[in-house]
Amino acid sequence: MQYILTQMFRLRQLTGVIRHPLCVLLLIYTSIFSCPALAQNGFVRDSLDIYIAREMARWQVPGLAISIVKDGKLLFCKGYGVRDIETKIPVDEFSLFQIASNSKAFTATAIALLDYQKTLSLDEKVTHYLPYFRLYEPSSTELCTVRDLLTHRIGLGTFQGDFLNWGSELSRKEIVEGLARTKPKNPFRYRYGYCNAGYITAGEIIPVVTNISWDEFVKIHFFDPLKMVHTNTNFQSMKIDKNACSPHIIHMGKLGKIPLVNIDNMGPSACINSCVSDMSKWLLMQLDSGRYEGNQVVPYKVLQETRKAQMANGDIHSNLFPSKHFSSYGLGWNSYDYQGKRIWEHSGGANGFVTKTEFIPEVNLGVIVYTNSESNSLYDALVKQVIDDYLDIPYRNLSELYYFRGLSKKLAEKKALDSLVGLAAEKRKTPIPLQNFSGKYSNTMYGEMTLSIEKGKLMMHLSHHPNNAATMDYLGDDKFLCSFSDLSCGIEVLPFTLENKKVKTIHVKVNDYIDYEWYEFTKYNEPNQN
Repeated sequence: MQYILTQMFRLRQLTGVIRHPLCVLLLIYTSIFSCPALAQNGFVRDSLDIYIAREMARWQVPGLAISIVKDGKLLFCKGYGVRDIETKIPVDEFSLFQIASNSKAFTATAIALLDYQKTLSLDEKVTHYLPYFRLYEPSSTELCTVRDLLTHRIGLGTFQGDFLNWGSELSRKEIVEGLARTKPKNPFRYRYGYCNAGYITAGEIIPVVTNISWDEFVKIHFFDPLKMVHTNTNFQSMKIDKNACSPHIIHMGKLGKIPLVNIDNMGPSACINSCVSDMSKWLLMQLDSGRYEGNQVVPYKVLQETRKAQMANGDIHSNLFPSKHFSSYGLGWNSYDYQGKRIWEHSGGANGFVTKTEFIPEVNLGVIVYTNSESNSLYDALVKQVIDDYLDIPYRNLSELYYFRGLSKKLAEKKALDSLVGLAAEKRKTPIPLQNFSGKYSNTMYGEMTLSIEKGKLMMHLSHHPNNAATMDYLGDDKFLCSFSDLSCGIEVLPFTLENKKVKTIHVKVNDYIDYEWYEFTKYNEPNQN
């Protein structure tokens, strides 16, 4: 009771200072639907609505959906806020989100199922199924197995190559072929490096051995038997769905809606669109040894295979969670210990969306949280907040802790960016005429980039991302401030090099959210140094 009174007092404080219409809407409105309170814990039953409304306001999250499954039942399934800040249409339990890398568990389970059926082998060489498959190092190509693809250990760094692949016009096969041009950051099987292209490659094996696409396979074997009737794997279905959420981002301190990005080419790594109602069925199946409504959808041995630790990943040291002792990746699932229990989970991030799925077989509990803004950590904090409640962990506001832990960095980044924007506004003179930067540039991994003068501005056009032009403003010191039209790619400082007063190279980067790496583009008619 004391906890509830404390939350009510905090809510009164909050509503006394909030003036933004969206925040007021979040506090007043939640979706009508909520599953019956079947054995809900105190926090979920008495305080979850208040908590979510307050924390959505703190993080400026337009819309959120959450579901909780426990002991074989769907206990809670609800939407909060709005699908779109312009239309103000509310989120409900059937609202679609791009769940991005939560797709990987479906792909890994599909491959593990085919392994169980002896249709393929997890430990067979990839070239056995895809003769055109190549990694940068020939020895790595010869060694690479299907299991290596699914466990993020083929040598690439985390997100390496996604600058080329994400939201591009490349096909899935072209992404696989691009691995041959991607120089790895690490030795083969030496270190975990989260690799979307590895999952795309694994997914491309499915039509080779089954004669149906990855998209059809996951629908036939998972979506249909689990009655996931709202779930799909393509951009067009998401775009026309009347209950789909729009993506949002906080850019230059302001929340805004952004276009939905077509990531069909990311397929097996990221392109599933789903809702918390549908995904609850996926978790109920996971927690019931592969059964759903009494039917064996997936053999339990297949699920066990996906949950085996394959590769150590991440830093286990955390001030917020000091009891954590290990973190590993299996097949499509991260696994770690939390408060003495073993958790399997995955998150997903796409342009304007971040999502989370977690489950604990020991206590027969699963939690899903989806949000339609990429600029928040509430999606992760809320999952753990609910888990804490069911594990009887003393209450602490994890969302608040997450928020203030990152606040100083966020403020420093905004201050630095404001300074750079101000510097760019001075319209400094370039060391050579601006038009001399115009022309074509190439990078071995990416391909071509073109710089051109348009309405007095230097503009960047990337050959594989025709919808993502960028404005280049000179800062001085041989650097441009690059502002991408795709706001998820960010605003970056790009250095260039001159030789005999001629442009030699420009180094290009996008937001870490997409790719951590720098890519050197060499101007044509200059020696290639890629």
